Amino acid sequence: MLQITGVSRRFGDVMALSEVSLDIRQGEFFALLGPSGCGKTTLLRILAGFESPDSGTVTLDGEDLLGRPAHRRPVNLMFQSYALFPHMTVAKNIAYGLEREKLPKAEIRERVEEVLEKIGLAAMAKRKPQQLSGGQRQRVALARAIVKRPRLLLLDEPLSALDKKVRAEMQLELKRLQNEVGITFVVVTHDQEEAMSLADRIAVFSAGKVEQVDAPVALYERPRTPFVAGFVGANNLFEGKACADGLSGDELGVLPGVSDLEEGTSALLAVRPERIRMVAWENPEAEEPEDGTEAEEPEDGTEAEDGETGEEPEGDAEAEAAEESEDAGSEDAGESEDAEESEDAESEDSEDDAESEAGEESEGGAGSEEAGESEDEAEAEHGTERAAGDGAGVLRGEVADVSFYGGVSHVSVLVTGRSIPVLVATQGATQVQVGSSVALSWEAEDGVLIPQ
Repeated sequence: MLQITGVSRRFGDVMALSEVSLDIRQGEFFALLGPSGCGKTTLLRILAGFESPDSGTVTLDGEDLLGRPAHRRPVNLMFQSYALFPHMTVAKNIAYGLEREKLPKAEIRERVEEVLEKIGLAAMAKRKPQQLSGGQRQRVALARAIVKRPRLLLLDEPLSALDKKVRAEMQLELKRLQNEVGITFVVVTHDQEEAMSLADRIAVFSAGKVEQVDAPVALYERPRTPFVAGFVGANNLFEGKACADGLSGDELGVLPGVSDLEEGTSALLAVRPERIRMVAWENPEAEEPEDGTEAEEPEDGTEAEDGETGEEPEGDAEAEAAEESEDAGSEDAGESEDAEESEDAESEDSEDDAESEAGEESEGGAGSEEAGESEDEAEAEHGTERAAGDGAGVLRGEVADVSFYGGVSHVSVLVTGRSIPVLVATQGATQVQVGSSVALSWEAEDGVLIPQ
């Protein structure tokens, strides 16, 4: 529907737009997202006819849009400042554009009443703008923009003046209106949450250039540039070089990630806080004095055989009894041999039990009591390091801060070799405390490598 090709605009020494190209589809809710001064509002004003580009073309349904004056374009712009007429009532403000087109009064009245019902201000039709709240004035500005049913509706920070609750309601209302009237919406915003909840696709701007155009989920999960990774949502960014298993960092070792970058390429590894697993971890060296040195010795079986557990002598007694029985001369030699084999088997079982109990003592009771627990689960429980190449890397550090809002626990972890804390997000309230030692890990597919 709307095709923007190579549009540039300079204001003195400032390059507001640099070779911007976008393709916006019919009936789409499209968002221009970026920080203040990135050029998104300049592009909106060019589409509305209030600015002219230095170069580039803009077509609507294949027809040149730049050659038409602003009032002749099938485009409406909802200003950030509302721009309502203070001497007119709400109904008059909404009807102004229709009256300029000299539509029949009955049609004007019908369309104004319809849009007032949609925005929930039918009871305030006779009020003046100064008698309304900021959110209500915003709704009137929106109603005035959509009542003319333009092909393209441009919205400049449409919900910036609303409180959080009303903003959430208006986001749903905007989506509903857009679906009902079938108008293509192009919204300018610096609010990531607003863009993610409203838009079908998002173009991220930085310094007059388009960094990435994608659907909200794809944009969030797979940023393609360092700017997008840092701007859209929270991301932990690690510097290093691409390698076969992910990213190789000077201080942090190899961190897991997936990429098609050539090995040795300078890159950033982006990992979302909610993708990181966090478990309590204690230094094994600090646990040895508590468990005692003898707890480690049963691994070779020597202490168990010497009777550490008290079960080995019982097996020896049974063996000696069997030997005495044999010396006494059993009448059935076959039965004597079977008895010896049975008793030897019981002795071996006793030794195995002794080694098993000694192994449990060496772990200080920290091991799983369930026989079926895998080694991977035990390692995850204690935060121990996994074998290389199993898809999960491990960082160890100390919790610096814990906060809870929006039903999510946000944890900052200081990791050796990294000046910026690693952010971890977990659903619900966490039991981890400030100062706790923790281990962090994530799956390889949760790490995105981005070329620097």
